[in-house]
Parts: sequence; structure tokens; C-alpha cells
Amino acid sequence: MMLIGLTGGVATGKSTVAKMFGRCGAVVIDADQLAREVVRPGKPAWRDIIHAFGTGVLNPDRTINRRVLGSIVFSHSGKRRRLERIIHPRVAREQQRLTRLAAKTDPDAVVLYDVPLLFEAGIDARVDTIIVVTADRETQIARLGKRNGLSRSEALRRIRSQMPMKRKCRLADFLLDGTKDTRRLKQDVAKIYEGFRSL
Repeated sequence: MMLIGLTGGVATGKSTVAKMFGRCGAVVIDADQLAREVVRPGKPAWRDIIHAFGTGVLNPDRTINRRVLGSIVFSHSGKRRRLERIIHPRVAREQQRLTRLAAKTDPDAVVLYDVPLLFEAGIDARVDTIIVVTADRETQIARLGKRNGLSRSEALRRIRSQMPMKRKCRLADFLLDGTKDTRRLKQDVAKIYEGFRSL
């Protein structure tokens, strides 16, 4: 089994690339999805978030309002670290459980862990290979505006809360351009995936 870490900046195209790897045959584990699952109402992480940030971060149905919580933590590094300490260990345990399950099902599996904060959370030490998906800053800002309804200043704050893209690129084993047209990006993904399978 091979564990691949997929990361990049916010809105660079990681999810699109992860889906392409999934269609090639990789087992895809999505850190954002795991993070949503561990904070479902009533879960320990959900209770810890309410304790740390108050009931103002809740939707009427008691789920976490990610936009409200994001506006709090992305403007304050101490609060962001507090949230990460609540969520990251629980997400890590679930990722490790799913990876073991994939390896048990297929000892030759290529498992792709799609995780925005791969380097920031120290996950790079737990993977075999790292792929970074890149995009220029203006593309990121435009995508965050369209996808998340963020203003330019909100988008920049979100981008700047992560490790600089240049540093991530230096730490990568593979780089994929998330602004390429779909056909060419699929070709790049398929080539990398076949290389993993041949190992």
C-alpha cells in the first residue's frame, strides 16, 4: 500500500484532482469530509467547539456554521490553533483507520489523502509521497468569491492563513497545475497514478 498526501493552497483545485485520482482507481480520503463528520452535533469535537467558541457558531439545526466559525478563526491565529487542536487529532485517527482498512482490502492500494493542512499539521511525516496542486493567487481569490461568497479581503485572509505556496512547492515530490484545462490535468494525474501503481 502507498499513502499519498495531496495538498495545495485553498481553492487551487485539490478536490478536482482528488476526484481524478479516484477515477483512476485510488482510494481517496478527504480530510475536509472527515472534519465535517467529527463535528456533527453531539460528537465530542462539537461539544469542545461550543465550549471554546460559544453557541453563536451554530446553525438553527445545531450543526456548526462553518462560515461563522471560519470568520472567527481565520482572523485570529490563536483561535485557529485552538480549533485545530480540537479537530486535527480526531481527523488523524479516522484517516489512519480508513487507511488500514484500505490496505487490508487491497495490499497494493494507492491511498490518496486529500488534506489542505498537510504541512501545517505535520502530516507530511506520515505519507510516502506528496503532491501539491498549485494555482496563482488571483485564481484562488476568484474561486473563493464564486464558491464561498468571500470578499477579496476575506479570501486573502484565508489564503494567508496557510503556508505560502512557494514553500509547499519546494517540499513537494510532484506538482500539478490546478489551472490547467481538464483534459490536460487528467493526463497528468493518470501518468502520476500509473507511476505509483508500477511501484
